[in-house]
Amino acid sequence: MAPQTDIPVAANVLGTIGTILWCVQLVPQIWANWRTKKTDGLPASMMFLWAACGVPFGVYAIIQNFNIPIQVQPQCFGILSIVAWVQILMYSQSDHNADTQPFVTNSNWPTWKATTLGVVVTLAFGGIEAALILTLRVIYERGNETPPMVVGIIASILLAAGLVPPYGEIWKRRGRVVGINWVFLSMDCSGAFFSLMALVAQNTFDILGGVLYIICCALELGIFTSHLIWLLRTRQVRREAKAQGKTFDELAAEYEASGEPFKFAERKSNKDLKKDPRSRELSVLEAGCDSSNEASSREQSDAEKQQAGSAGRVLP
Repeated sequence: MAPQTDIPVAANVLGTIGTILWCVQLVPQIWANWRTKKTDGLPASMMFLWAACGVPFGVYAIIQNFNIPIQVQPQCFGILSIVAWVQILMYSQSDHNADTQPFVTNSNWPTWKATTLGVVVTLAFGGIEAALILTLRVIYERGNETPPMVVGIIASILLAAGLVPPYGEIWKRRGRVVGINWVFLSMDCSGAFFSLMALVAQNTFDILGGVLYIICCALELGIFTSHLIWLLRTRQVRREAKAQGKTFDELAAEYEASGEPFKFAERKSNKDLKKDPRSRELSVLEAGCDSSNEASSREQSDAEKQQAGSAGRVLP
């Protein structure tokens, strides 16, 4: 695809809105991390992959000569992702995170160590991006469109890959979203949408850039949907906990302490189950409880159908 030469005003306006949102979308998340000093549920791999995504994304946007706001966007996105990643290194203290996240250790990093690593990664990513721009731009101007296309595909893959780890955390918590700030997620999804509309408003729609934003919107809407479903499934349990003056987490902790199976208990990793035999037994009981509930539901449904059929035969 040839680089953009004439950028319409609408594309610049929409791109500016998307850029503003993506320039600050991680600020609420970073603020929440700093205020609570907790990052449980926020995968370090998500932030690192997003930071890495900023490199090919920035190269692609600059080589394609997108409108200026969209060229600036990946740089802000990548830097904020590195800041959030450094926070996870500093605040993550749970063994659970260490078992499931490849960029986290069992204990929190010292501030100086995490910050130094963040600066080194930022400089390295900046150098790689500059080198790729200078190299690939010459190749692209000679008519070879393959390298920029490959870079755009890599950016799309990294962005999508960064949104996969949260689904692992969601699965462990049976659909619940923990640690991800909703303001951040809303701004990020909106930023992707406006950036997509900016591409639509351009004289020529860029397919790879569009795919990048569509992937982001779709996966983030999936996170919203998962938590809404969880809220609906647990409404009765949360209502009971509130009546007792407790939170959902406090009620779940009581079940775990008593050894009773709890339908919405957090799934344990294999390492956690090996450390705590009682957790393994409880996990088996919960699975059995779920199976028995499903079986009783099927039996009740069959009985209702059979009763309805009998009533139909009696009626004239």
